[in-house]
Amino acid sequence: MALSIALLAAVLVGVTQWRAQSREAAAEAAYPPIGKIYQVDGVDMHVVVAGDGPDLVLIHGSMGSVRDFTFGLMPELAKSYRVFAVDRPGLGYSGVAPNGQTLAVQSRLIAQAAAAAGARNPLVLGQSYGGAVALNWAVSQPEPLSGLVLVSAPSHPWDTGLGRFYTVTSHPLGQAIVVPLITGFVRPGTVADAVENAFKPQLAPEGYAEHFGPQMSLRRSSLRANARQRAALLSEVVAMGPSYPSINLPVEIIHGLADTVVSPDIHARAMAEEIPGAVFTALPGIGHMPHHTAIPDTIDAVHRAATRAGLRNAL
Repeated sequence: MALSIALLAAVLVGVTQWRAQSREAAAEAAYPPIGKIYQVDGVDMHVVVAGDGPDLVLIHGSMGSVRDFTFGLMPELAKSYRVFAVDRPGLGYSGVAPNGQTLAVQSRLIAQAAAAAGARNPLVLGQSYGGAVALNWAVSQPEPLSGLVLVSAPSHPWDTGLGRFYTVTSHPLGQAIVVPLITGFVRPGTVADAVENAFKPQLAPEGYAEHFGPQMSLRRSSLRANARQRAALLSEVVAMGPSYPSINLPVEIIHGLADTVVSPDIHARAMAEEIPGAVFTALPGIGHMPHHTAIPDTIDAVHRAATRAGLRNAL
């Protein structure tokens, strides 16, 4: 009996790993790298560059990649800026980094990857989790930057907990057992629902999911890296908070007032009070993804930061 159970378990593990590997191969075939890979401290970092003008680095959020920006925002920004979109460590085509769950490691690798691609004293735009990385760049990295644009960014402690998904997938047992099951067997409808939920109360733009490729975020390495990052974020934000008053840069904060993922009251309004000279633009009725659902407002925030930094003439 024990032997039968062991054999059955081995078969289930084998089938799960085969399914996961097959789905990962299909995702990578459908969504190959669209930029250049740079080696930074032994870690592959994927960077996409477009446009001409003042340098601007884009940092994506959880479960994301550069494709979140190349769908709509980046082509528009490239009309006025030289834009560098960087896959965060462990996501897209950037490699998993030692201690990559920390904001400091991520901001350092992104800053160095952008510099390797040619960025000099850039503006930095971070969306959602990427906004926390951008904040860390401002407070802890030696690579200079010209200003910050923070879009739906977490910055302050919250009390709603980690949530069941990240509690399970960040645990060693969950990483070993549950993550391969998700990669191998999650239904396409579940993935589509997750994409739509990120945009509520708006709808995802037509063609977004097909361009973005959420299947890439469901690879085992990406799920594990993302879960570790999310599990560490609260303590990282708490540690970073006392440094906000020392930020001496143009800072533009934009946040949808209907965002139920990252509360504008807990984060954006508090940031605007603690960062000297920060400007908060509230977007009534807009959810967590204004870089798609309110592109003109997002671009206006970038222009204001660039103008305040002396990189763009006031119109």
